[in-house]
Amino acid sequence: MKTHGPRYHVKTRRHRDGRTDYRKRISLLRSKQTRLVVRRSTKQIQIQFVEYSNNGDKILATTLSNELKKTYNWNYSTGSTPAAYLTGLIAGKKAQEKGIKNCILDIGRQRATKGSNLFAAMKGVIDAGVSCPHNEEMMPTDD
Repeated sequence: MKTHGPRYHVKTRRHRDGRTDYRKRISLLRSKQTRLVVRRSTKQIQIQFVEYSNNGDKILATTLSNELKKTYNWNYSTGSTPAAYLTGLIAGKKAQEKGIKNCILDIGRQRATKGSNLFAAMKGVIDAGVSCPHNEEMMPTDD
């Protein structure tokens, strides 16, 4: 691979670092629907409803799994599957208050694993009344 010359194009920083998949992002933006952005770490889940604009993404509603401990006296892990579901339920209620009726899931560079916390959060949002296209096979069981 040639790394110099007039036809060499340097990829964007986020692409080189592996933080953004621009092909997936552009397909989500072209749908012109509100995105349900779910990000997870070992200790918490973050759910945001994001709308695209030319000046930058607008965050319409945000929910962190830490709210379970602070507001609802949750005494268990905030990074678990039940916590992800409950966080999704809270986020869905907040979204309905803001007038959001449908969305599409944006998991970014995370792997889509059957029954993962990402889909537990989406299940909570759907159970709260927000429409989101999904595959039933990927959802976690009720156990």
